[in-house]
Amino acid sequence: MVSRTQLRLLALGATAAVGAASLSWQKHEKRGRGLLFTPSAGTLVDAARTLNRGAGLLATSVALDSALEHYRGDFHNRAMYAPLVTSTLSLLASGHGQSDAATVASKRRNPIYLLAGLTGVIGSGFHLYNVSKRPGGFSWSNLFYAAPLGAPSALALSGLLGHYAERLRNASGEQRPRVFGLPAGKSVALMAAGGLLGTSTEAGLLHFRGSFQNPAMFLPVSLPPLAGVLLAASAVTSPRRQRLRWWSRLMLRASAFMGFAGAGFHALGVARNNGGWRNWRQNVQAGPPLPAPPSFTGLALAGLAAHSLLDEEKPPATTRRL
Repeated sequence: MVSRTQLRLLALGATAAVGAASLSWQKHEKRGRGLLFTPSAGTLVDAARTLNRGAGLLATSVALDSALEHYRGDFHNRAMYAPLVTSTLSLLASGHGQSDAATVASKRRNPIYLLAGLTGVIGSGFHLYNVSKRPGGFSWSNLFYAAPLGAPSALALSGLLGHYAERLRNASGEQRPRVFGLPAGKSVALMAAGGLLGTSTEAGLLHFRGSFQNPAMFLPVSLPPLAGVLLAASAVTSPRRQRLRWWSRLMLRASAFMGFAGAGFHALGVARNNGGWRNWRQNVQAGPPLPAPPSFTGLALAGLAAHSLLDEEKPPATTRRL
């Protein structure tokens, strides 16, 4: 069983890490004030449309996964219909945004994305409560077999990616485009990196439950975290470190491919159960979740969108002393 003391120490360590990261970003900002971040409006819109695609993939994953899991739970709580509705709306908004070349945020898409993000956060609270109320509380058994703690986070990430897409469109008219106080490329990169690390944690928990019986099960807990670390490093270091950015792009593309390949591996896992696909009504619910792996693809697309913004960091043409 995970004790309360261990949980407090873990939370303390995470807080300290976030604080240290914030200080390092601030120092880097002070050192890098000589750089001018000037992505073109076309680059910002293209990155926004890529984020829309990523948000749509995450929304599709949530819609299918929550439909299966909540159907298995017999929808005993009416709130279990909420992620199906909001993820479907997020998917429709993403499809609309992916074909939209406008340089201003949509008044229809953005509220949908915010609603999806809020539903994901509330869903995380419901799942936390579901685990905590069981006998044993936050034990390994409950973390393995109770409501998955990380599942609603995918919906929150879908809303966040979509919201970032709309913020990028609004930033296209600014001299130094910023999103949530940071340069646009850095803001998107850090968001995508955090999403990759969080999604890998959820995959690691479920693959640990499966005893990593297939060596391929190590990929989701190694490749996306590496891609996330390289992406974050690319965002906070000098734009002249092209080798680092090359490796970051390579790992992101590999993570995107792994997301689709993972769905194939999960399909094989379903086929290995008793009755295989002939008994699909039971095995799709009992086997590895088919819609889960493409979440990595959606977040990898967000990382690649960040790179398209980071690549347009340029030194100023002239330096003027005041």
